[in-house]
Order: sequence, then C-alpha cells, then structure tokens
Amino acid sequence: MAWVARVTFAVSVAGAAAILRPLPFGIAANVVFALTLATVVSLCEVKLRETAITRVLGALLGCGIGLLVARALAAGLFWANVADGRVAFLEAFLLIALAYLGVVIGARQGEWLEPVRLAGLFRAVGPERRYKILDTSVIIDGRIADVCETGFIDGTIVIPQFVLKELQLVADSSDSLKRNRGRRGLDILQKIKKMSGIEVTISDVDFPGLHEVDLKLIELARTLQGKIVTNDLNLNKVAQLRGVDVLNVNDLANSLKPVVLPGEIMKVFIIKEGKEYNQGVAYLDDGTMVVVDNARRMISKTIDVVVTSVLQTTAGKMIFGRYIESGMAAQAAPAAPPETREEGGGRARPTQQTPQPQT
Repeated sequence: MAWVARVTFAVSVAGAAAILRPLPFGIAANVVFALTLATVVSLCEVKLRETAITRVLGALLGCGIGLLVARALAAGLFWANVADGRVAFLEAFLLIALAYLGVVIGARQGEWLEPVRLAGLFRAVGPERRYKILDTSVIIDGRIADVCETGFIDGTIVIPQFVLKELQLVADSSDSLKRNRGRRGLDILQKIKKMSGIEVTISDVDFPGLHEVDLKLIELARTLQGKIVTNDLNLNKVAQLRGVDVLNVNDLANSLKPVVLPGEIMKVFIIKEGKEYNQGVAYLDDGTMVVVDNARRMISKTIDVVVTSVLQTTAGKMIFGRYIESGMAAQAAPAAPPETREEGGGRARPTQQTPQPQT
C-alpha cells in the first residue's frame, strides 16, 4: 500500500503544478519540477520510516523553538533599516540557522521525549536501576541460571512478554525437540524467579510496529537503557550496530576457559579420528576440541600430547597438539654427558684427553 500512496501523492503534486504553474515555463517543465519534489519527499519519507518517532518529534519541536527565537530576534531589530540588504540578509540568516540548529539538536535529544525518560524527570531521585533483558535463546540455553546463581548478574532481570509468548509457542510445537527446548526454557525462568537476591520483572512493553522479536528486544533495551543478555551472534551484531550493549554468554564462557600455551603437555582421551591423515580428536571437560597429530591409532586411549598451537574463533577455542611416542621422546631427550673412564688413581677423567702445554 505504500507505493499506492506515493503514486497518489506524486500525481497530486504534478496536477497542482500543471494547474498553478509555479515556474514561468510550459506545463511539461512544471510537471517535471513537481515530480522531482515528490521524489525528494518520498525519499525523506523512506528515511524517516527508519527513525524513531521520538527523534522526529524532537526535530519538529526544535525547529519550532528555533523559528520562535529567530522571530524574537528579528523583532528586536525594529530600529534597523529593513530596506537595507544587510539587515534583510541578517534576518533571513537567523531564520534559517536557528531552524537548522533546532532540527539537529531536537532530533539528537529526542530520546528525552520517551515516556520512561519523562516519568524519570518527576520521579524521586534514587539509585539507578540496571536492567538485563533476556532473549529466547539464552533462556533455552540455561547457563544464565548458573550465572545468576553465582551473583555475577546485578540489577533487575527483565523478561519481555513477547519473549514469553515465543517460548510458549516453542513449548507447544508439534516437534518433540522444539517442545522440549521450550519447556526447558520455561523451567529455567521458574528457577531464576525462585532465586533469592535476584529481582525478576515481566515487561508488558510491546512495539506493534515491529514484527521481529530481535528488533523488539533492541528497542526495549534502548527504552530502558538496559543490556541484552543473549548467545545469539546475529542479535549481538545488530544490537551493537544500533548502539545497544550486549552481554554474550558464549563470550563469557570462552573467557573462562583455561589458558593453554604452546609447548605445554596435557592429558587427553582420544575419541575419534580427525579429518586429516593420522589425526585424533579429543575434547576437554569444557567442550574445547583438541586435534592431535599422530594419534589416529590411539583412539579410546588416554595419552599425553604436546600443545603446538591454539586457535581462537568466534565459535570457540581449538587446541592443536602432537602425540610423541615414548621412543621418539627418548630421541628428543637431551644428550647424555661425555663418557668417562676410571684411571689408576680412581679419578674419573673424560675419554678425550685435553692437550698439555709443551715445556
């Protein structure tokens, strides 16, 4: 329906220009001029659609204030000669400059027109509340409950109503796997709500103009000035692009994994063979994959490996190692000191004689 409105608008402007003829030219030139203006307005409409309504209202309010100030300053120049071109230019400059400044500053500070900000102006001064907004993926994941139990999450845990609705749809799915995941998420919420010292609130704030849950989470975080808790990489990237802070549970888990340096020896259990020739694959207790060279025939055995390199990726950490057999380890050991032999006095002397200085 948007294109119908744009076409109707363009036809209306073109018809008005054809009748009124604002330019001293023919009908065709006036119609082209009107269609150009309609195109510019349509482009502005597309850009404004992606802008928050509070910023638009802030820009309009700032423009109005700028025009009023310019009008007041122009009235203060009653003593000047209006017929003078310099005075007329000064009035025009004040009108344009103050309106421009009003639009820019009003749009930038338009977030203060949000209901939460306006209510905060009349609220008693107290400690600032810090909100952590949970998304569906981190609830189903379940690790957030352990993090909350340890006390590393402070502030108020916010569970949006649209996230609960999405969880309920997953829990009522005909697919048994999805159904179990949804029920697990609901159980995790019950566990968090019963924890002592954790404040949990259900937010009824919704954004009917947005259909995707991720976009609603971002707008809610901007409204509450809170942080989104997730393990969804795509939501993490989009939220950061929109200036919203994100707490990623996967990043927290990766940062807590033990540090392994090349050259260290570690004991692993080889589970399966690797993709490359003569490789074995093992896993640490935290799920880190260990790829071991020369370990294909050591499957189902616990061996000592030497770490050769560590690769950190967005999906996690991978450790590469090499299995050294006992015989090879003996060859890699440092060489023994030179052989010695006993001589008459019982003292051990090196086999190679040191030349004596000639007398």
